[in-house]
Amino acid sequence: MGFKCGIVGLPNVGKSTLFNALTRTAAAQAANYPFCTIEPNTGEVAVPDPRLQKLATTAKSKEIVPTRISFVDIAGLVRGASKGEGLGNQFLANIREVDAIVHVLRCFEDDDITHVEGRIDPVADAETVETELMLADLDSLERRIVQFRKRAASKDKEATTILPIMEQALTLLQDGKPVRLLLNGIAAEDLAILQGLNLLTSHPVLYVCNVSEAEAATGNEHTAAVEKMATAQGAKTVVISAAIEAEVAQLPDEEAKEFLADLGLEEPGLDKLIRAGYELLHLITYFTVGPKETRAWTVHKGAKAPQAAGVIHTDFERGFIRAQTIAYTDFIALGGEVPAKEAGKARDEGKEYVVQDGDVMLFKFNT
Repeated sequence: MGFKCGIVGLPNVGKSTLFNALTRTAAAQAANYPFCTIEPNTGEVAVPDPRLQKLATTAKSKEIVPTRISFVDIAGLVRGASKGEGLGNQFLANIREVDAIVHVLRCFEDDDITHVEGRIDPVADAETVETELMLADLDSLERRIVQFRKRAASKDKEATTILPIMEQALTLLQDGKPVRLLLNGIAAEDLAILQGLNLLTSHPVLYVCNVSEAEAATGNEHTAAVEKMATAQGAKTVVISAAIEAEVAQLPDEEAKEFLADLGLEEPGLDKLIRAGYELLHLITYFTVGPKETRAWTVHKGAKAPQAAGVIHTDFERGFIRAQTIAYTDFIALGGEVPAKEAGKARDEGKEYVVQDGDVMLFKFNT
């Protein structure tokens, strides 16, 4: 199980350059003119996790299989997109297909790269995109809510369940606020309703500050302004130089480490982005380990053992009996499954067990 992040932003902010770096490919054309990305490019990238190698070494696994994340490079948005300006309709439709938004903001000065609005102001850029998404949501919700109000007045059960969430979302939008503010502390059943409305601003957002090579380690006044804005929203930021990431993606691992070290960077921006994405979508990783392979699997935080089994195969969830579970730290410290069992660190967990990040699991099920 992975998740899909849509890379969005105004034209010429570095979206496609970042996409190319993330997917280690030049599939997305990165050119200095608006709408160089017309069809959304989708790529998958392995989730870097140093625990995989340690588990594989301990278990003498022949193969390592990481979990993967999909990224979608979406055409640049311009002011008026909610009314169809530029590639507005296509842009909005593509955003509906993703689980989270990676919002790239231009935080670098470069006279050779034009800005669609003629100025460098990442906070204003973020507000432009956010406003267009809110206007599109407002139009969509105002049209749909009329029928739900009529149905609720007639005691329609489905409408009376969904309408309160629609009303809350509409109130936020009318106040100029994104629907994702409802995500804080929302009940599981209400979250399902909210997700079913498929509103653009209900997606969680990660702001990526694209800086020059010289400012990749330190950031600048623009990134500070973005971080202040994000903090006020309860959102997160990552500072990345897309140009550096594109270069690093083409280097062998050892050369890449040396190149990053020379710039004062401890790791690729991709690693930071993945961790922030996991936190954004409340994802955790569990592992299956054996002589054939060590594999990482992704589940949402709070998932129970049968749900985790279902990520491997639906039959595992349907016929779930129990899950042998060893904490990652115990597996490594004790030297594998057998020593962990002998030390009493292998637990048999049932259907109500909530999976923890790093669990090494072996499922037992009825066929």
